[in-house]
Amino acid sequence: MGATHNFEAAAGNTLLEYDDLLQLIPNLANRKELDEWERENILRAHNWCFNPRVMTRREPVDEIYLRELHRRMFDQTWKWAGQYRKSDKNFGCPYPQIYQRMPVLLGNVRYWLQNHTGVDEIAIRFHHHLVWEIHAFPNGNGRHARLLASVVAVKYGRPRFTWGRTNLVDAGPARQAYLDALRALDNDIHNVGPLLEFARL
Repeated sequence: MGATHNFEAAAGNTLLEYDDLLQLIPNLANRKELDEWERENILRAHNWCFNPRVMTRREPVDEIYLRELHRRMFDQTWKWAGQYRKSDKNFGCPYPQIYQRMPVLLGNVRYWLQNHTGVDEIAIRFHHHLVWEIHAFPNGNGRHARLLASVVAVKYGRPRFTWGRTNLVDAGPARQAYLDALRALDNDIHNVGPLLEFARL
């Protein structure tokens, strides 16, 4: 495979460990090539999850769907696509807790959808828990959580989120605004406004 030392992560990204990089499917030399390859992989998953037949028949607030979406997003890139991480990262809970926390989160989200209005807020809180508190996968958590939140929004009658209308993988003002909004909600569970506003820019 390519030179693993050229895969530096942008601020706020999950650090790729050497063992993770050994699971890279294509022979890529650096982070730019990886980002471009992943983008094409994610586009295919995007087309799958918003296909009307899939949207009608599948429930996105489900662990099998959640893992399948991640697998489809990265199945041409990483051998571990769709598999929960097996080590601790710079984000998220200790990895053994993923298997306990994920069913609780999914149960909570299903309850919120059945008993409350405000699909946008529910989807945004779902996204926050996935990417910030659980961070279930070795990589791709932010992109996965953002796409899943958009699927939930559409499934329950709302438009897709725009997420600042920019690529949030690269460092820059938009990514910083996104991270700041995540931190604001992490610091105060009532402060969902900044993240909700950013998702609908």
